[in-house]
Amino acid sequence: MKICSLLVRGCLLAALALAWAQWACAQVAPSSYGGNQTIAVGGEISGFRLDYGKRDLGGIGIFADADLNNRIGLTGEANWMRLHQFADTHFSTYMGGPRLNFNTRGNWRPYLKVVAGGGLFNFPYNYATGSYFVVAGGGGLDYHIAPRWRVRVADFEYQYWPQFTFGAIHPYGVSAGLEFQLFGCSRCEPRGLGR
Repeated sequence: MKICSLLVRGCLLAALALAWAQWACAQVAPSSYGGNQTIAVGGEISGFRLDYGKRDLGGIGIFADADLNNRIGLTGEANWMRLHQFADTHFSTYMGGPRLNFNTRGNWRPYLKVVAGGGLFNFPYNYATGSYFVVAGGGGLDYHIAPRWRVRVADFEYQYWPQFTFGAIHPYGVSAGLEFQLFGCSRCEPRGLGR
C-alpha cells in the first residue's frame, strides 16, 4: 500500500506542477524546433491471461503519456489485476518506457511501446508474495473525441517475467480507457478538435 500511496501523491504533485506551468507560460516555442510537447493522464480497465494456473484476470490501471514531439514520447503505467482471481492469486505491475506514435490524418493515433519495471505477485491462498523484474512490449490505438480528450480504444501488452520463482511467465492482455491531456498545445490535436 505504501507504493500505491507514493504513486498517487507523485501523480497529484506532477499534475499540479504541470497545470501551473501551463498557466505561467507566456510564449510558445517556434514550431521549427518544438512546441508540441504534451502530457496526458488516464485510467483503464484490463483483461490479462496469466500463465501461472492458466487464469484470466481483470483489473484497473492508471497511465501517463508524455509526448516529446509528434512521434516520440514516454509512457508510464500501473495496473492491478485482482478481478476474477482464484485462491487470492493476483498480480500488479508498475512500468515505464519509450513510446513511438504514428500520426494519421484523422482522429486515430496508433502507437508502439516498450516498458519495464516491477511486478508484485500474490501466490495462491496468500502463501507468499514476490517482487520481480518485468519487461513488456505492446501497442495500441487512441481516438481523439474532443479537445484534450482521447479514448484508448485498445492497448495490447505482452509481458515477460524472466526471474519468476517457478520459471519465466508471459502474461498478455488488452486494456481500454480514457485519457485527458493536462498540458500541451491545442494545435497538436487533430483538425477540427482545436479550442
